[in-house]
Amino acid sequence: MIIRSKAPLRIGLAGGGTDVSPYSEDFGGMILNCTIEKYAYATIIPRTDGKIVLHAMDRGEKFEYESVARLPIDGDLDLLKGVYNRIVKDFNHNAPLSFEINTYVDAPPGSGLGSSSTLVVAIVGAFTEWRGLPLGEYDIAHLAHDIERIDLGMAGGKQDQYAATFGGFNFMEFYKDDKVIVNPLRIRSRYLLELEFNIITYYTGTSRLSSKIIEAQQASVNSGGGKSVDAMHELKKQAFSMKEVLLRGELDRIGDLLDYGWKFKKELAAGVSNPVIDELYTEARKMGATGGKLSGAGGGGFMTFYCPGNTRYAVINKLKSFGGDVHDVKFSPLGVTSWTIK
Repeated sequence: MIIRSKAPLRIGLAGGGTDVSPYSEDFGGMILNCTIEKYAYATIIPRTDGKIVLHAMDRGEKFEYESVARLPIDGDLDLLKGVYNRIVKDFNHNAPLSFEINTYVDAPPGSGLGSSSTLVVAIVGAFTEWRGLPLGEYDIAHLAHDIERIDLGMAGGKQDQYAATFGGFNFMEFYKDDKVIVNPLRIRSRYLLELEFNIITYYTGTSRLSSKIIEAQQASVNSGGGKSVDAMHELKKQAFSMKEVLLRGELDRIGDLLDYGWKFKKELAAGVSNPVIDELYTEARKMGATGGKLSGAGGGGFMTFYCPGNTRYAVINKLKSFGGDVHDVKFSPLGVTSWTIK
């Protein structure tokens, strides 16, 4: 028997950062994001020899353990271990399991596309399929968030887990007491086709440790940092506006909204941008992009640009001159999906 699962990565379009505590608890966060056809994959193969094998195929890392109820959190594939430990504790009466798990992610760590959280969702989805766990979409996303943020102590927000679980275009609301509301957006197909044509992503070739930037953002809010809080208020407004223009098909406004959000995103914490990223952004705008942003917390990873009309070609050629990789965007309407081969 083979159990497989995949979950889509996401790009954020508006409201980024407002899902991070303590802002979301104090003021309520609003995010608009969409999932794309890049995925995190997990395959579980049950074993009967009392072993646990963890294999991150994209990273070239493989570890073997005796089957125990709790694997050590020691820096070696902790995301995989964190999911296993929680599944055994919460759903298997602390009885150890024996299996091999293989994982692969279509984007590197630090990409800004939510790769770590999406991988956690994919692994949770595979265990849910294997063990027949009674988990709905909100349950999977909430569990994935708790594993990453609480059990493993990794700083970050909530949007990535919910995007990977639900899939598609979503307007998300985040409140105190872990209240999350996911509002799927019904966008006309011709608008989606035009968005796919006009949006490109560029991988800068550098990853970043998003937790450090997020920790700086959290510290600023905790200390009453007015500039960061004011910036997040503006980003929340941006999310509302982005929802309206997508539903109404006012696509010409998208670039301006992205540009508006990028200016405030850079005020959330030091390290969000740098001179190289600023130059990339400026040159893309000269070639016709009307707006863009760095995905995720910032500092590196993927950049998203909105290129109306036929400007995508000039922007692509300019970005290639910087040495990074340019990618088209294809939207993924489905969230985490799992299946079994017997």
